[in-house]
Amino acid sequence: MTEEEKAVEREEKAEEQSEEKCEGSAKEVAEEEPTKEDSPKEEAKAALLKPKEPEKPKEQEEDAMNEAKPKIGAGSVDTSPYDSTLNVVSSNGGRLLMTLSQGGFQYLLAGARTTVGLTSGRYMFEVKVIETHTRQESPGQQARVPMPRHLVRLGLSHAGSSLFLGDGEGNVSIDSEGFFQEGKNRKKVSQKFGRDVCITFLINLDAGSPNANTISLFREGIRICEPQAIPENMLGKPLYPTITYKNVTLQMNYGPAPCAPLPFKCYMLAEAAEADVELAPVPAAGNGKCKVVVPVGLPEQGFFDWVDAFIDKNPDFVELSDRKILEWAAKSGMWRQKSGALYSNDKPDMKFGIPQFDDMSASKLLAQVAPTVRRNFVIPELRSNLLQRERSMVLKNFSSPDFKKVATVIMGEPSDEHKAKVQELLVAEKKETIMADRKKKVAEEERKRLLEERKKKVEQAKLLREGKKFEDVKDEEEQSTKEHIEEDVEVELTDEEKALWYRKGATQDVLEVTLAKSYVDFSIPTAAEGFDEVNFAWQAESDCSKILKDWIFAKKLTQRVDDITPGFWFKEHTAEWTKTLGQWRKLANEWKNPTKKNSIIEKKKEAKKKEAEEKGEEAPNDMDIDAEDIDVSAVEDVTDIGSGEPLFANFAHEDWTLLSARVDFHFLLHAFKKDLNDPDRPSFTEKDAAFYFNKYFKKAFNLNSFGTNKFERFVALVKDTVAVNEKSALLEAVLPDDTLTSTFVKLTEEHRRERQRRLDAGDESAELKFPQTGASAPAHAGPASITPRVGFPAGSVGRVGVGGAAGAKGTGGVRPLYAGAAVGGVRPPYAGVVAAGLKRPAVTPPQTTSYIAKQPR
Repeated sequence: MTEEEKAVEREEKAEEQSEEKCEGSAKEVAEEEPTKEDSPKEEAKAALLKPKEPEKPKEQEEDAMNEAKPKIGAGSVDTSPYDSTLNVVSSNGGRLLMTLSQGGFQYLLAGARTTVGLTSGRYMFEVKVIETHTRQESPGQQARVPMPRHLVRLGLSHAGSSLFLGDGEGNVSIDSEGFFQEGKNRKKVSQKFGRDVCITFLINLDAGSPNANTISLFREGIRICEPQAIPENMLGKPLYPTITYKNVTLQMNYGPAPCAPLPFKCYMLAEAAEADVELAPVPAAGNGKCKVVVPVGLPEQGFFDWVDAFIDKNPDFVELSDRKILEWAAKSGMWRQKSGALYSNDKPDMKFGIPQFDDMSASKLLAQVAPTVRRNFVIPELRSNLLQRERSMVLKNFSSPDFKKVATVIMGEPSDEHKAKVQELLVAEKKETIMADRKKKVAEEERKRLLEERKKKVEQAKLLREGKKFEDVKDEEEQSTKEHIEEDVEVELTDEEKALWYRKGATQDVLEVTLAKSYVDFSIPTAAEGFDEVNFAWQAESDCSKILKDWIFAKKLTQRVDDITPGFWFKEHTAEWTKTLGQWRKLANEWKNPTKKNSIIEKKKEAKKKEAEEKGEEAPNDMDIDAEDIDVSAVEDVTDIGSGEPLFANFAHEDWTLLSARVDFHFLLHAFKKDLNDPDRPSFTEKDAAFYFNKYFKKAFNLNSFGTNKFERFVALVKDTVAVNEKSALLEAVLPDDTLTSTFVKLTEEHRRERQRRLDAGDESAELKFPQTGASAPAHAGPASITPRVGFPAGSVGRVGVGGAAGAKGTGGVRPLYAGAAVGGVRPPYAGVVAAGLKRPAVTPPQTTSYIAKQPR
């Protein structure tokens, strides 16, 4: 409610209170009590004036006449085994109806139709509840179970309509709670009835009877429900007596003799005249066998639309699927909460908060019951029907010779009939959307109109209270804002929609995570598997085989492998690399330490001297080796370029990060190819790189660690190791799998030098800036040491710092981190610090956790 509406409501209440006060003051007249002398006269007068209690209506039904019309044969009336739900258990020739009550079936309705449909005459049948079933609920149950727990509905329905009375149009019923229901209309018309009482259901279609075209109930021969009219839209077609029940056992009596005679003579169904009934046809079965149809199709390619069309054409087929169980539960009054779980058309969300139902026991029990019933079945399990091992389980379940197993493949370009059906569904969807928008618009306009009317009434009441006159101006042209919502909406499809073969819904046919685990094993069924017949509905077998093969290949290029595990090759090489990297990082840190550096140099000299003495030669003179002048590719030992200095001596944080990335992706790409061993899928795409990186290295791959948020930028940094195939978009390893790890050090050093050259030439875009934690920042060696600029050799000169002069390469000059940096690289105190040992000022200068390096173009 808006603020404006609330204000109007408050004004209305104030007006009502003021009117009540005025009326109270104007009606201060007390009525005199009758005297004792007048009391008898008043009582007599009241008795005469007292309304008489309405007499009970007389029974208008008359005795049935003895007729010589031919009657249906003995045993013609029964509960149809072909027109009942699978949880109906019939015995004693259909005279006893029970229901499954385990595996969640205690919450599902059971429904059955009789084998005869009435077109005229007056007939009855009897029902008695001889047993009720009550099961204890699970202690962990969260949802409310549908009530009442025990239910019986007796009524009429058309052939082919829902077996659940009260579900949609085409049926009418009276239930054990006393409610009459027709469509969405439900009203109380009868007394309740329970077990151990004989209930008679009377159907009067006799045009000459005063209660023509009605139904009513009797309990032990006494009427408990007045005749209720059968909807006119149901007349003109055979009306089949139908029973819907839950958690009860019923005794059925179709005649010829009633257990509880009515006050008038009435024939039972078993004595119906042939002219008044129509026998239900028995479903045709080829060679006396029932069919089990297993449709096989691809996700998002019209699978479920084909199944729906198949059921419409073949109403005698029963669908065995999770989506039908879900529909069954909804019609049984079960309410499903949104669980937030992932679901699809193939495997819908079956969570109702009832443990006995949520554990899928109903599906498992139905799979065991179905083969015991002589019915035609269609099993639209999209994913399962594409797998040979799952199809074999279906064949095993229906191994009885009473069933003919048929596989129907629906792949490729659909038939013209299916295309027309898709167009029809698209038009219906558009119409529904337009109608919903119209209704919403009309509802909003009606709300505004009512609000304006309330405002006017409040203003008028206010003027009346103040004694002012007002004119009620009526606009002759004023019309109600309620618009007539036309049912016939003109909808046109676009050219793109007209070209569609398949309709795409809001819900996936199969979840991607489910497909990823099994799509490589998808196959087309063959007669060798055990099928009696394999049909190809849309295209030939060879075309379907190619379509499936191409679909699987395309899926391999985009679908990730969730269950892949690192193999021996990867584990062996990564363990060796981890050890080597640790040794190199340690050596690099020692070289940056002056004391340890001198020690390394001395050891190098001693080793050379000793080697010369062993050879009987003079010790070689010390040679100054400039690391920048050495050809990187010619270095044999990356830990010693000849002077004891390692090739990676000048690596900064960015260089070490890129070195690790090169090696990691080199191992990852080769290991993936070896572990999967699938020639159709040698690698993966960019979207799955982070997933496989985490799968193999047990750590996250974050592009932010490389100072970017684009994978293309990362690949450009390591283009000497990783490439992207232009056609397939798959990542590829540039180097062979036996490449030495020292090669990646050389590549990283060449990359660093290239950035250095570009930076010296004034190209600021060569700088790299990777974030790092403060703990991983290199420590200062001491007052005598300086912090070299990242990307420069230790002790080399960068560009001009604040207050410094430009110098040539190798002449000193480090860019200071703070203005006024002291000589030797010692940081000056922060501005505002008075003396050593005092507290820092309130304003803390910004800190950085990043180093700067150079990047290639």
